[in-house]
Amino acid sequence: MATGAKVEPHDHLSFVDDQPDIKVIPSFDDMPLHQNLLRGIYSHGFEKPSAIQQRAIVPMVRGGDIIGQAQSGTGKTGAFSIGLLQRVDFRHRSLQALVLSPTRELAQQTHAVISSIGDYLAENTPFCQTFVGGTRVQDDLKKLQAGVIVAVGTPGRVSDVIKRGALRTDMLKVLVLDEADEMLSQGFSDQIYEIFKFLPKDVQVALFSATMPDDVLELTKKFMRNPTRILVKKESLTLEGIKQFYVAVEEEHKLETLMDLYESVSIAQSVIFANTRRKVDWISDQLNRNNHTVSYMHADMQKGEREKVMTTFRSGSSRVLVTTDLVARGIDVHHVNIVINFDLPTNKENYLHRIGRGGRYGRKGVAINFVSQRDVDVLREIEAHYHTQIDELPMDFAAYLSD
Repeated sequence: MATGAKVEPHDHLSFVDDQPDIKVIPSFDDMPLHQNLLRGIYSHGFEKPSAIQQRAIVPMVRGGDIIGQAQSGTGKTGAFSIGLLQRVDFRHRSLQALVLSPTRELAQQTHAVISSIGDYLAENTPFCQTFVGGTRVQDDLKKLQAGVIVAVGTPGRVSDVIKRGALRTDMLKVLVLDEADEMLSQGFSDQIYEIFKFLPKDVQVALFSATMPDDVLELTKKFMRNPTRILVKKESLTLEGIKQFYVAVEEEHKLETLMDLYESVSIAQSVIFANTRRKVDWISDQLNRNNHTVSYMHADMQKGEREKVMTTFRSGSSRVLVTTDLVARGIDVHHVNIVINFDLPTNKENYLHRIGRGGRYGRKGVAINFVSQRDVDVLREIEAHYHTQIDELPMDFAAYLSD
Protein backbone atom coordinates (compact mmCIF):
# COMPACT_ATOMS: atom_id res chain seq x y z
CA MET A 1 0.00 0.00 0.00
CA ALA A 2 3.06 2.26 -0.03
CA THR A 3 2.58 5.42 -2.04
CA GLY A 4 6.18 6.37 -2.71
CA ALA A 5 5.59 9.43 -0.52
CA LYS A 6 9.22 10.49 -0.18
CA VAL A 7 9.38 13.47 2.16
CA GLU A 8 12.18 16.01 1.97
CA PRO A 9 13.35 17.72 5.18
CA HIS A 10 12.04 21.24 4.31
CA ASP A 11 14.77 22.76 6.50
CA HIS A 12 13.91 26.24 5.19
CA LEU A 13 10.80 26.37 7.40
CA SER A 14 11.13 29.00 10.11
CA PHE A 15 9.32 27.85 13.24
CA VAL A 16 8.21 30.03 16.13
CA ASP A 17 10.40 28.63 18.89
CA ASP A 18 8.34 29.63 21.92
CA GLN A 19 9.06 26.28 23.58
CA PRO A 20 12.79 25.55 23.77
CA ASP A 21 12.17 21.95 24.94
CA ILE A 22 11.01 20.93 21.43
CA LYS A 23 13.88 18.78 20.19
CA VAL A 24 14.55 18.47 16.46
CA ILE A 25 15.13 14.75 15.77
CA PRO A 26 16.50 14.18 12.26
CA SER A 27 15.97 10.39 12.04
CA PHE A 28 12.98 8.10 12.62
CA ASP A 29 15.39 5.58 14.18
CA ASP A 30 16.23 8.07 16.95
CA MET A 31 12.58 8.44 17.95
CA PRO A 32 10.88 6.25 20.60
CA LEU A 33 9.00 4.16 18.03
CA HIS A 34 8.04 0.48 17.92
CA GLN A 35 10.18 -1.60 15.55
CA ASN A 36 7.15 -2.70 13.51
CA LEU A 37 6.04 0.93 13.25
CA LEU A 38 9.45 1.85 11.84
CA ARG A 39 9.06 -0.96 9.28
CA GLY A 40 5.71 0.55 8.25
CA ILE A 41 7.16 4.07 8.02
CA TYR A 42 9.96 3.00 5.69
CA SER A 43 7.80 0.70 3.57
CA HIS A 44 5.28 3.55 3.13
CA GLY A 45 8.05 5.55 1.45
CA PHE A 46 9.17 7.93 4.20
CA GLU A 47 12.98 7.99 4.26
CA LYS A 48 13.73 10.71 6.80
CA PRO A 49 11.38 12.91 8.80
CA SER A 50 10.28 16.26 7.42
CA ALA A 51 10.61 19.40 9.55
CA ILE A 52 7.15 19.04 11.13
CA GLN A 53 7.74 15.32 11.75
CA GLN A 54 11.11 16.06 13.39
CA ARG A 55 9.36 18.38 15.86
CA ALA A 56 5.89 16.90 16.36
CA ILE A 57 6.18 13.11 16.59
CA VAL A 58 8.00 12.85 19.93
CA PRO A 59 5.77 15.36 21.82
CA MET A 60 2.74 13.54 20.43
CA VAL A 61 4.10 10.15 21.55
CA ARG A 62 4.56 11.59 25.06
CA GLY A 63 0.81 12.16 25.19
CA GLY A 64 0.38 15.87 25.81
CA ASP A 65 -1.87 18.16 23.77
CA ILE A 66 -0.21 19.53 20.63
CA ILE A 67 -0.79 22.19 17.99
CA GLY A 68 1.20 21.36 14.84
CA GLN A 69 1.43 23.78 11.93
CA ALA A 70 3.44 23.39 8.74
CA GLN A 71 3.13 24.13 5.07
CA SER A 72 0.98 21.99 2.79
CA GLY A 73 2.82 18.98 1.40
CA THR A 74 5.38 18.73 4.21
CA GLY A 75 4.16 15.57 5.90
CA LYS A 76 1.63 16.67 8.55
CA THR A 77 -0.53 13.58 7.97
CA GLY A 78 2.52 11.39 8.46
CA ALA A 79 3.38 13.24 11.68
CA PHE A 80 0.07 12.64 13.44
CA SER A 81 -0.36 9.15 11.93
CA ILE A 82 2.99 7.99 13.34
CA GLY A 83 2.31 9.71 16.68
CA LEU A 84 -1.12 8.12 17.21
CA LEU A 85 0.01 4.66 16.01
CA GLN A 86 2.77 4.63 18.62
CA ARG A 87 0.22 5.54 21.31
CA VAL A 88 -2.39 2.84 20.63
CA ASP A 89 -2.24 -0.69 22.03
CA PHE A 90 -3.01 -3.23 19.32
CA ARG A 91 -3.70 -5.98 21.86
CA HIS A 92 -7.07 -4.32 22.60
CA ARG A 93 -9.71 -4.11 19.85
CA SER A 94 -11.25 -0.90 21.20
CA LEU A 95 -11.35 2.59 19.74
CA GLN A 96 -8.19 4.39 20.90
CA ALA A 97 -7.62 7.09 18.26
CA LEU A 98 -10.03 9.31 16.34
CA VAL A 99 -9.10 11.61 13.43
CA LEU A 100 -11.67 14.18 12.27
CA SER A 101 -11.38 15.68 8.77
CA PRO A 102 -13.49 18.34 7.01
CA THR A 103 -14.15 16.30 3.82
CA ARG A 104 -14.76 12.67 2.85
CA GLU A 105 -11.87 12.79 0.37
CA LEU A 106 -9.38 13.91 2.99
CA ALA A 107 -10.69 11.34 5.50
CA GLN A 108 -10.24 8.54 2.94
CA GLN A 109 -6.74 9.72 2.08
CA THR A 110 -5.78 9.87 5.78
CA HIS A 111 -7.23 6.38 6.31
CA ALA A 112 -4.98 5.08 3.50
CA VAL A 113 -1.85 6.62 5.10
CA ILE A 114 -2.63 5.31 8.62
CA SER A 115 -3.48 1.83 7.29
CA SER A 116 -0.25 1.72 5.29
CA ILE A 117 2.08 2.92 8.06
CA GLY A 118 0.40 0.69 10.67
CA ASP A 119 0.35 -2.44 8.51
CA TYR A 120 3.07 -4.31 10.42
CA LEU A 121 1.59 -3.38 13.80
CA ALA A 122 -1.77 -4.86 12.91
CA GLU A 123 -0.39 -8.04 11.31
CA ASN A 124 -2.55 -7.67 8.20
CA THR A 125 -5.85 -7.29 10.08
CA PRO A 126 -7.99 -4.20 9.39
CA PHE A 127 -7.71 -1.81 12.35
CA CYS A 128 -8.56 1.58 10.81
CA GLN A 129 -11.99 2.44 9.36
CA THR A 130 -13.64 5.51 7.84
CA PHE A 131 -16.94 7.02 8.96
CA VAL A 132 -18.10 9.62 6.44
CA GLY A 133 -21.34 11.03 5.07
CA GLY A 134 -22.83 9.67 1.86
CA THR A 135 -22.52 6.04 3.00
CA ARG A 136 -25.08 3.77 4.70
CA VAL A 137 -25.03 3.95 8.50
CA GLN A 138 -25.73 0.19 8.52
CA ASP A 139 -22.37 -0.39 6.78
CA ASP A 140 -20.65 1.65 9.49
CA LEU A 141 -22.29 -0.43 12.21
CA LYS A 142 -20.94 -3.62 10.56
CA LYS A 143 -17.40 -2.18 10.59
CA LEU A 144 -17.72 -1.53 14.31
CA GLN A 145 -18.73 -5.11 15.06
CA ALA A 146 -15.33 -6.28 13.77
CA GLY A 147 -13.50 -3.98 16.19
CA VAL A 148 -12.03 -0.60 15.27
CA ILE A 149 -8.83 0.73 16.88
CA VAL A 150 -8.44 3.90 14.78
CA ALA A 151 -11.40 5.78 13.27
CA VAL A 152 -11.12 8.49 10.63
CA GLY A 153 -14.21 10.45 9.70
CA THR A 154 -16.16 13.62 9.10
CA PRO A 155 -17.75 15.30 12.15
CA GLY A 156 -21.40 14.75 11.18
CA ARG A 157 -21.16 10.98 10.69
CA VAL A 158 -18.83 10.42 13.65
CA SER A 159 -21.17 12.37 15.91
CA ASP A 160 -24.08 10.25 14.61
CA VAL A 161 -22.49 6.84 15.33
CA ILE A 162 -21.28 8.02 18.76
CA LYS A 163 -24.78 9.19 19.73
CA ARG A 164 -26.23 5.85 18.61
CA GLY A 165 -23.91 4.20 21.13
CA ALA A 166 -22.23 2.25 18.30
CA LEU A 167 -18.85 4.01 18.46
CA ARG A 168 -17.62 3.71 22.06
CA THR A 169 -15.17 6.43 23.08
CA ASP A 170 -14.50 5.52 26.74
CA MET A 171 -11.05 4.04 25.85
CA LEU A 172 -10.08 6.88 23.49
CA LYS A 173 -6.51 8.10 23.96
CA VAL A 174 -6.02 10.51 21.04
CA LEU A 175 -8.25 12.94 19.15
CA VAL A 176 -6.77 14.60 16.05
CA LEU A 177 -8.43 17.54 14.31
CA ASP A 178 -6.96 17.66 10.81
CA GLU A 179 -7.24 21.02 9.01
CA ALA A 180 -7.98 22.33 12.49
CA ASP A 181 -8.81 25.91 11.54
CA GLU A 182 -11.53 24.62 9.21
CA MET A 183 -12.77 22.15 11.83
CA LEU A 184 -13.15 24.89 14.44
CA SER A 185 -14.93 27.25 12.06
CA GLN A 186 -18.68 27.90 12.38
CA GLY A 187 -19.62 25.15 9.93
CA PHE A 188 -18.24 22.37 12.14
CA SER A 189 -17.85 23.81 15.64
CA ASP A 190 -21.26 22.58 16.93
CA GLN A 191 -20.58 19.01 15.80
CA ILE A 192 -17.07 19.08 17.29
CA TYR A 193 -18.52 20.33 20.58
CA GLU A 194 -21.06 17.47 20.54
CA ILE A 195 -18.29 14.90 20.02
CA PHE A 196 -16.18 16.39 22.85
CA LYS A 197 -19.05 15.74 25.29
CA PHE A 198 -18.57 11.97 24.80
CA LEU A 199 -14.76 11.90 25.16
CA PRO A 200 -12.72 10.98 28.24
CA LYS A 201 -11.52 14.02 30.22
CA ASP A 202 -7.86 13.04 29.79
CA VAL A 203 -7.97 12.49 26.00
CA GLN A 204 -4.95 13.87 24.14
CA VAL A 205 -6.02 16.59 21.67
CA ALA A 206 -3.83 17.19 18.59
CA LEU A 207 -4.53 19.98 16.08
CA PHE A 208 -2.81 20.07 12.69
CA SER A 209 -3.12 22.53 9.80
CA ALA A 210 -1.11 24.68 7.41
CA THR A 211 -2.87 27.79 8.71
CA MET A 212 -3.50 28.67 12.35
CA PRO A 213 -5.21 32.09 12.52
CA ASP A 214 -4.98 33.97 15.82
CA ASP A 215 -8.72 33.52 16.56
CA VAL A 216 -8.34 29.73 16.30
CA LEU A 217 -5.32 29.75 18.62
CA GLU A 218 -7.35 31.80 21.08
CA LEU A 219 -10.23 29.30 20.88
CA THR A 220 -7.93 26.36 21.69
CA LYS A 221 -7.41 27.76 25.19
CA LYS A 222 -10.96 26.62 26.01
CA PHE A 223 -10.36 22.90 25.46
CA MET A 224 -6.58 22.25 25.36
CA ARG A 225 -4.26 21.80 28.33
CA ASN A 226 -0.91 23.62 27.97
CA PRO A 227 -0.35 22.32 24.41
CA THR A 228 3.04 22.01 22.77
CA ARG A 229 2.83 24.67 20.05
CA ILE A 230 4.77 24.11 16.83
CA LEU A 231 3.96 27.16 14.74
CA VAL A 232 5.46 28.56 11.56
CA LYS A 233 6.34 32.21 11.05
CA LYS A 234 4.02 33.76 8.46
CA GLU A 235 6.90 34.70 6.17
CA SER A 236 7.77 30.97 5.94
CA LEU A 237 4.28 29.89 4.98
CA THR A 238 4.20 30.47 1.24
CA LEU A 239 5.70 27.45 -0.38
CA GLU A 240 9.30 27.25 -1.43
CA GLY A 241 9.52 25.70 -4.89
CA ILE A 242 6.17 27.20 -5.94
CA LYS A 243 6.55 30.33 -8.05
CA GLN A 244 3.53 32.61 -7.72
CA PHE A 245 2.38 34.83 -10.57
CA TYR A 246 -0.61 36.89 -11.61
CA VAL A 247 -2.24 37.62 -14.96
CA ALA A 248 -4.13 40.93 -15.22
CA VAL A 249 -7.34 39.95 -17.00
CA GLU A 250 -10.94 41.09 -16.79
CA GLU A 251 -13.68 38.56 -16.04
CA GLU A 252 -14.97 38.26 -19.63
CA HIS A 253 -11.50 37.35 -20.96
CA LYS A 254 -10.50 34.79 -18.29
CA LEU A 255 -11.67 31.75 -20.25
CA GLU A 256 -9.75 32.55 -23.44
CA THR A 257 -6.67 33.36 -21.32
CA LEU A 258 -6.99 29.95 -19.68
CA MET A 259 -7.17 28.22 -23.06
CA ASP A 260 -4.13 30.16 -24.29
CA LEU A 261 -2.16 28.93 -21.28
CA TYR A 262 -2.97 25.30 -22.00
CA GLU A 263 -2.01 25.66 -25.65
CA SER A 264 1.30 27.37 -24.89
CA VAL A 265 2.89 24.92 -22.47
CA SER A 266 3.05 21.19 -21.70
CA ILE A 267 1.41 20.61 -18.31
CA ALA A 268 1.74 17.37 -16.31
CA GLN A 269 -1.37 17.93 -14.21
CA SER A 270 -3.14 21.04 -13.01
CA VAL A 271 -5.94 22.15 -10.71
CA ILE A 272 -8.18 25.13 -11.53
CA PHE A 273 -10.02 26.73 -8.62
CA ALA A 274 -13.25 28.70 -8.93
CA ASN A 275 -15.37 30.10 -6.11
CA THR A 276 -18.79 28.65 -7.01
CA ARG A 277 -20.13 25.29 -8.13
CA ARG A 278 -21.89 26.94 -11.07
CA LYS A 279 -18.59 28.46 -12.26
CA VAL A 280 -16.87 25.06 -11.98
CA ASP A 281 -19.57 23.49 -14.18
CA TRP A 282 -19.28 26.32 -16.72
CA ILE A 283 -15.46 26.28 -16.96
CA SER A 284 -15.29 22.49 -17.37
CA ASP A 285 -18.08 22.53 -19.97
CA GLN A 286 -16.36 25.26 -22.01
CA LEU A 287 -12.93 23.56 -21.85
CA ASN A 288 -14.36 20.17 -22.85
CA ARG A 289 -16.19 21.78 -25.80
CA ASN A 290 -12.87 23.18 -26.95
CA ASN A 291 -11.13 19.79 -26.89
CA HIS A 292 -9.44 20.25 -23.51
CA THR A 293 -10.32 17.07 -21.62
CA VAL A 294 -10.96 18.02 -18.00
CA SER A 295 -12.58 16.57 -14.86
CA TYR A 296 -14.53 18.58 -12.35
CA MET A 297 -15.65 18.17 -8.77
CA HIS A 298 -17.74 20.07 -6.21
CA ALA A 299 -19.92 19.40 -3.16
CA ASP A 300 -23.18 18.98 -5.16
CA MET A 301 -21.90 15.71 -6.63
CA GLN A 302 -22.64 12.28 -5.17
CA LYS A 303 -19.94 10.54 -3.15
CA GLY A 304 -19.39 7.88 -5.82
CA GLU A 305 -18.98 10.50 -8.55
CA ARG A 306 -16.42 12.43 -6.50
CA GLU A 307 -14.44 9.26 -5.74
CA LYS A 308 -14.38 8.34 -9.42
CA VAL A 309 -13.11 11.80 -10.38
CA MET A 310 -10.31 11.67 -7.79
CA THR A 311 -9.28 8.15 -8.85
CA THR A 312 -9.14 9.22 -12.52
CA PHE A 313 -7.15 12.35 -11.64
CA ARG A 314 -4.72 10.55 -9.33
CA SER A 315 -4.02 7.92 -11.98
CA GLY A 316 -3.14 10.63 -14.50
CA SER A 317 -5.92 9.62 -16.92
CA SER A 318 -7.29 13.14 -16.47
CA ARG A 319 -4.73 15.95 -16.42
CA VAL A 320 -6.93 18.90 -15.44
CA LEU A 321 -9.27 19.13 -12.44
CA VAL A 322 -11.67 22.08 -12.06
CA THR A 323 -12.98 22.42 -8.52
CA THR A 324 -14.16 24.61 -5.68
CA ASP A 325 -12.28 24.80 -2.37
CA LEU A 326 -13.48 21.25 -1.70
CA VAL A 327 -10.01 19.92 -2.62
CA ALA A 328 -8.01 22.95 -1.50
CA ARG A 329 -7.17 21.30 1.80
CA GLY A 330 -4.92 18.32 2.07
CA ILE A 331 -5.74 16.36 -1.07
CA ASP A 332 -2.43 14.91 -2.19
CA VAL A 333 -1.92 14.42 -5.94
CA HIS A 334 1.78 14.07 -6.62
CA HIS A 335 2.12 15.26 -10.20
CA VAL A 336 0.22 18.54 -10.06
CA ASN A 337 2.62 21.26 -11.20
CA ILE A 338 0.25 24.14 -11.97
CA VAL A 339 -2.49 25.60 -9.81
CA ILE A 340 -4.68 28.27 -11.42
CA ASN A 341 -6.90 30.52 -9.36
CA PHE A 342 -9.55 31.40 -11.94
CA ASP A 343 -11.11 33.32 -9.03
CA LEU A 344 -9.05 34.51 -6.09
CA PRO A 345 -10.21 32.75 -2.90
CA THR A 346 -12.62 34.51 -0.57
CA ASN A 347 -10.29 34.12 2.43
CA LYS A 348 -6.52 34.40 2.78
CA GLU A 349 -6.06 31.01 4.45
CA ASN A 350 -7.53 29.16 1.47
CA TYR A 351 -4.99 30.82 -0.84
CA LEU A 352 -2.19 28.91 0.88
CA HIS A 353 -4.15 25.63 0.86
CA ARG A 354 -4.92 26.02 -2.84
CA ILE A 355 -1.41 26.72 -4.07
CA GLY A 356 -0.18 23.88 -1.86
CA ARG A 357 -1.77 21.39 -4.28
CA GLY A 358 1.25 22.01 -6.55
CA GLY A 359 4.85 21.40 -5.57
CA ARG A 360 4.08 18.56 -3.13
CA TYR A 361 7.05 17.33 -1.08
CA GLY A 362 9.51 19.91 -2.39
CA ARG A 363 8.79 19.54 -6.12
CA LYS A 364 8.67 22.59 -8.33
CA GLY A 365 5.34 24.14 -9.26
CA VAL A 366 3.63 27.32 -10.45
CA ALA A 367 0.60 29.14 -9.08
CA ILE A 368 -1.16 31.51 -11.49
CA ASN A 369 -3.73 34.00 -10.24
CA PHE A 370 -6.24 35.60 -12.61
CA VAL A 371 -6.63 39.15 -11.31
CA SER A 372 -9.30 41.55 -12.53
CA GLN A 373 -9.39 45.22 -11.58
CA ARG A 374 -11.63 44.48 -8.60
CA ASP A 375 -9.20 41.79 -7.33
CA VAL A 376 -6.13 44.01 -7.05
CA ASP A 377 -6.71 44.87 -3.38
CA VAL A 378 -7.32 41.20 -2.51
CA LEU A 379 -4.01 40.22 -4.16
CA ARG A 380 -2.18 42.92 -2.20
CA GLU A 381 -3.75 41.64 1.03
CA ILE A 382 -2.53 38.10 0.25
CA GLU A 383 0.99 39.41 -0.43
CA ALA A 384 1.03 41.37 2.83
CA HIS A 385 -0.42 38.50 4.87
CA TYR A 386 2.20 35.97 3.71
CA HIS A 387 5.08 38.44 3.33
CA THR A 388 5.48 37.39 -0.28
CA GLN A 389 5.63 39.01 -3.71
CA ILE A 390 3.47 37.82 -6.60
CA ASP A 391 4.92 38.93 -9.95
CA GLU A 392 3.35 39.25 -13.37
CA LEU A 393 3.43 36.00 -15.35
CA PRO A 394 6.54 35.96 -17.59
CA MET A 395 6.55 34.51 -21.11
CA ASP A 396 8.98 31.76 -20.05
CA PHE A 397 7.03 30.59 -16.96
CA ALA A 398 7.31 26.97 -18.17
CA ALA A 399 10.95 27.06 -17.02
CA TYR A 400 9.68 27.01 -13.42
CA LEU A 401 7.87 23.67 -13.83
CA SER A 402 9.26 20.28 -12.82
CA ASP A 403 10.19 17.91 -15.59
